[in-house]
Amino acid sequence: MAGPSDEYVELAGAADDAAYAAFLDDYSSHFPAHGEVLHGHVLSVSDKEVIVDIGRKTEGLVPASQFPQADGKPAIKTGDVIEVMFDRSGEQVEGYILLSYERAHRIQVWENLEKAATAGSPVTGHVVSKIKGGLAVDIGVGAFLPSSQVEMRPVHNLDTYVGRDIEVRILKLNRRRGNAVVSHRVLLEDDLAARKSEALGKIEEGGEVTGTIKNLTEYGAFVDLGGIDGLLHVSDLSYGSVRHPSAVVRVGDEVTVKVLKFDREKERISLGLKQMHPDPWLDIEARYPAGSRVPGRVVSVTDYGAFVELEPGVEGLIHISEMTWSRRMKHPGKVVKVGDAVEAIVLDVKPRERRISLGIKQLEADPWTTVADRYSIGSVVEGRVRKLADFGAFVEIEEGIDGLVHVSDMSWTAHVKHPSEVVKKGQQVQAVILHIDAANRRLSLGMKQLQPDAWETFFRSHQIGDTVRGRVCRAAAFGVFVELMPGVEGLCHKTEIGGENKRRHGKQATPQEEPPLPIGQEFDFKIIKLNEAQKRIGLSLRSIAEEGERNRLEDYKRQAAAATSTVGDAIKHHKSDDNR
Repeated sequence: MAGPSDEYVELAGAADDAAYAAFLDDYSSHFPAHGEVLHGHVLSVSDKEVIVDIGRKTEGLVPASQFPQADGKPAIKTGDVIEVMFDRSGEQVEGYILLSYERAHRIQVWENLEKAATAGSPVTGHVVSKIKGGLAVDIGVGAFLPSSQVEMRPVHNLDTYVGRDIEVRILKLNRRRGNAVVSHRVLLEDDLAARKSEALGKIEEGGEVTGTIKNLTEYGAFVDLGGIDGLLHVSDLSYGSVRHPSAVVRVGDEVTVKVLKFDREKERISLGLKQMHPDPWLDIEARYPAGSRVPGRVVSVTDYGAFVELEPGVEGLIHISEMTWSRRMKHPGKVVKVGDAVEAIVLDVKPRERRISLGIKQLEADPWTTVADRYSIGSVVEGRVRKLADFGAFVEIEEGIDGLVHVSDMSWTAHVKHPSEVVKKGQQVQAVILHIDAANRRLSLGMKQLQPDAWETFFRSHQIGDTVRGRVCRAAAFGVFVELMPGVEGLCHKTEIGGENKRRHGKQATPQEEPPLPIGQEFDFKIIKLNEAQKRIGLSLRSIAEEGERNRLEDYKRQAAAATSTVGDAIKHHKSDDNR
């Protein structure tokens, strides 16, 4: 490649440097000024040097070490246009003028940085390392990026930025010291302000906007609309019940929503997702009439029932009482679980309250509708004691059919105060059906009816005037109670005790007084009163004593009469002997 002239080439190759210097002085009027940045065309590239044509029939040499390297060679190619400067005035190497790429690049870099700083234009930098208080960034020169200027929010781990390219704006530039202070945050703020202004111009109440789910809270989701956030409340996510926004949306999801309310002054925006679809509850009665059979999926289970999704936004409740005809179920989880596919019967629809009542026990026949056909009064049944109450025990005789054994029907003889005295929860018992009321779902049972009524037996086998044997079991102010047979008691009034106990007549018995008759001792009594309807038996001890007196008197009379007859006969016999 030709230089300034063949003559110059010969001089460049000569050993006489003084002659070459004299020549340059003669050529100086045609040569660029020292320190001027030149644009040259790359003529050749080797691993040691780069030959550059700087025009005016002049070629120069740039050491290859001044260029970025790729595979051990300068990362440039023949034909590239690069900026260079004279390295040192008058110096030449191998017949070429020594040029500097680094000096020209550094000057150009500073000029570009000064222009960017003046205009506020962003520049691209490479994060070199993490240093105290921020990051070291190469923008052509070393620059400091304070940690407060990295992002709009505090950054806790600056190490993640090392090795990345990042756009920054020059805040301070000192060419003399060769350093700069830059900010990435101001670019983000400018971009946010621009997007926010653009977004605000497009938002109006009733309109539709598209945004990205930014973050979730317990009460809703915040949507980035492009520089400004809107709140998508949990109640506006779906027409159905939503406990947490994560059940409907996730961070990063793109959503199209309706603007429900827009306060331009406060820059508050309320958004709705469910409003993008027709309200399914508007014609709910027509689509789910009472009595219809519907499929659904269990979405939640509570202590009082299970919620079933019939369609997106429409849920119905199966109350625990509508799950089975039996009353023994304690928790809905025993019947259904979340995710189960179920069929149910629509029991009631309330559009205003947005409620649908469902039932699954209605899929089977109500056992109470046929209870009168399967059971009859007086028949003996067996079941498990399901529940105890103060007034009796509930016995389940089959799935969904419970009967009540009242405390008064537990024993003929004992006075039962609480059913636990006779039966225990879970115990298998037998009972007699006393009454069937299918309309009110009531069944009366009796346990004592399994045995004969002791009172009835007594009344059938005894009558007034009979003498019975009994044991004094307890005393009262008006007399004593006498146990005649297990479960059957009679009263012997104090007026019927007689004898030495007459002195007590007309007195009120006190706890300190001896009972009229000793407790636990047996006596014979005469029945003087029978009342089967009231189960009352009147007894008399005095009558026994009086009857004994009469019997003794009659015996005495009979004996006396017999004795008189015997004496008379003897006298008559004696007279008869004398006459002889």
